[in-house]
Amino acid sequence: MFDLVADVGRYAEFLPWVVATRVRSDSETEMVADMLVGFSALREKFTSRVEKRAPDGADGAGTIQVHYVDGPLRDLDNRWVFRPVGPDACEIDFCVEFAFRNALFQKLANQYLDKAFRKMVGAFEQRAAQVYGSSSSSAQSVA
Repeated sequence: MFDLVADVGRYAEFLPWVVATRVRSDSETEMVADMLVGFSALREKFTSRVEKRAPDGADGAGTIQVHYVDGPLRDLDNRWVFRPVGPDACEIDFCVEFAFRNALFQKLANQYLDKAFRKMVGAFEQRAAQVYGSSSSSAQSVA
């Protein structure tokens, strides 16, 4: 699952609202990428720096931390934590925080946050099922 989430270059293939991505640089521990998102006729590009720590070590956990660099938002940060719970299963904690520069956009986004979160999680689950086989989920959002 870590590899699936870290594969930002393929997000446009399966994530809703992602029109295109461009990976500017990529190493084992860090990536810089642009993402073009679209809602109807509205299109916005933003750039993020992604810190990656692949699952290993004593607890086997891995992390992906996304830091906002540039774009239409005031701020956007998210963190993925991958913890193994069996030979072919893991628990994923995902936290996203964002703020629009425009207060009206922020208010609208807050109204649809839970629905958008569930749609994105569903897209990752479907992608995981395609790549790794069937999966089960107990996804929950906390606003």
